[in-house]
Amino acid sequence: MTPNLKRLHPYPFEKLAQLKHGIVPPENKSSIVMSIGEPTHTTPHFIEEALLSHLHGLSSYPTTKGMLELRRVIADWITKRFQIPNAFINPETQILPVSGTREALFSFAQCLIDPATNPVVIMPNPFYQIYEGAALLAGAEPYFLNTLEESDYLPDFDAVPETIWQRCQLIYICSPGNPSGAVISQASHEKLINLAEQYDFVIASDECYTELYDDESNPPVGLLQTAYSMGNKEFKRCVVFHSLSKRSNAPGLRSGFVAGDADILHYYFQYRTYQGCAMPLPTQYASIKAWEDEKHVVENRRLYREKFTAFITILADVCKIQKPPAGFYVWLKTPIADTGFAQQLFARENITVLPGSFLSREFDGINPGINHVRIALVAPLDDCMDAAYRMKHFLNTL
Repeated sequence: MTPNLKRLHPYPFEKLAQLKHGIVPPENKSSIVMSIGEPTHTTPHFIEEALLSHLHGLSSYPTTKGMLELRRVIADWITKRFQIPNAFINPETQILPVSGTREALFSFAQCLIDPATNPVVIMPNPFYQIYEGAALLAGAEPYFLNTLEESDYLPDFDAVPETIWQRCQLIYICSPGNPSGAVISQASHEKLINLAEQYDFVIASDECYTELYDDESNPPVGLLQTAYSMGNKEFKRCVVFHSLSKRSNAPGLRSGFVAGDADILHYYFQYRTYQGCAMPLPTQYASIKAWEDEKHVVENRRLYREKFTAFITILADVCKIQKPPAGFYVWLKTPIADTGFAQQLFARENITVLPGSFLSREFDGINPGINHVRIALVAPLDDCMDAAYRMKHFLNTL
């Protein structure tokens, strides 16, 4: 076995199961699970129909690169969403369909990192655990960017020492952020792209929550969008990851894409031909329909907006809580230790939330997840409101 396996931390939900072990919540209160970011809004019927009507495609091996029709639809979506002229997104060389961005975010590091050069992979803290696992199993040292309340939960690139930038081969960014929903600005993107040019590293931008935003007139800026506006029209050192899981309420479809720098994607495609993770043809046809339609995405945002408003209104007079600019999480500060808060909330109200310290690491003497919990507003509106009233009662007893 690779010795790097020993460097992995238990996954957050393993820790959560241990935290809840042996606790019997009240039988008269229904379970409301708000710990995992799994969308529960209905998957659009036309996506399901496309999947079912192309099941005959199971008799053929799919190609690693995927159907050209799918890549063209994705290219069209990118150009419209991020205001990039069609001529600058080549579906043949700059887009790869992937079986969900989780596997892509992980495998990308395995392809990119040279473990013989004492590499560093930079990532936000708290973070999606795949970033850390990908870095460790690729033989790199993770370097964490603490995202704190005083910096609006955004990474501070100026805080990174030059010695770290010199060793950096890859940086993961997540915008909108998991768990905070914070959105990286175009100016911060520009700073990071200039740093990537100076120190020769690759930016992997996890944009899986980018279509769940609060202000319809102000969608989050994307990394490729910023690169193009700077004149980096070949998106050098820039790679983005997008998914249908959150955007289209289709986490079980396992469908996303990677796009950006054609030279990097050339090697990543070569890697993937050996990895063996081609997207099944029925999934590709369903994905075409999903990327072609925006109406269901607008409705999806409306549903989350409705839940945020109701949830926050109920809790506003008992705790400090605000609507994030994007995503579907509430990143709530807790009046007691986050683990104790989550444990007691489950024991007394049968509500499951995720302690923030399970999503972060102590770095520079700080664990930025401590005294926070992540609350996923993925349940139906009535359940979210019920959970808010129960939390309000719980907070009033602390």
